[in-house]
Amino acid sequence: MAYPTVSAPYGLKPINRIDGLPYAGATRKFAIANTAPAIYNGDLVQLSAGQVTRITSATPTGMVGVFLGCSYTNPTNKQLTFAQYWPGNPAITDAQAIIVDDPMAAFKIVVTDANSIVVNSTTIVSIGYNISLDLGSGGSTATGDSTISALAGSEDTSNLLALRVIDVVPDTATTTGYPEIIVKINLHQYNNTTGVS
Repeated sequence: MAYPTVSAPYGLKPINRIDGLPYAGATRKFAIANTAPAIYNGDLVQLSAGQVTRITSATPTGMVGVFLGCSYTNPTNKQLTFAQYWPGNPAITDAQAIIVDDPMAAFKIVVTDANSIVVNSTTIVSIGYNISLDLGSGGSTATGDSTISALAGSEDTSNLLALRVIDVVPDTATTTGYPEIIVKINLHQYNNTTGVS
């Protein structure tokens, strides 16, 4: 029996770098557009006009990293607030996102069925392939976690897919395969010779 059981997607969680170095918690702050929809811990984000927003396409462009949380001045009590997710409040004008923007970062992600949060799995054959995203339902305001996952069965060589599978997670393997995989951002803005505006 696998331990622990994977019951739902949680977005992308940084674990190390693809060159073998441990993840040391390095992040960068970016402004969040006050018109941006909610952004959850583990969401992929992209740049637009120098600010970050949650990706809204399974084939995004301009991805700059993974959202870990944010800070902003609460418009109700005027207090500095640190949060695991951005509530998407246009009254907030000073929000700063905390982003893992290292293009060499490796992330753990859950494999799910299409258009659902039902956990599925893949096999070691997926290592080396690119894999598509399932954007899920956005995220949970209770936990602050994203529902982005990797789409089971979408492994392909297409360079338009957002993630590259670099390993599987044996600790949570089941009799049918691996419900968690390790990926890197395949279309990272820092590695793309085309800039974004």
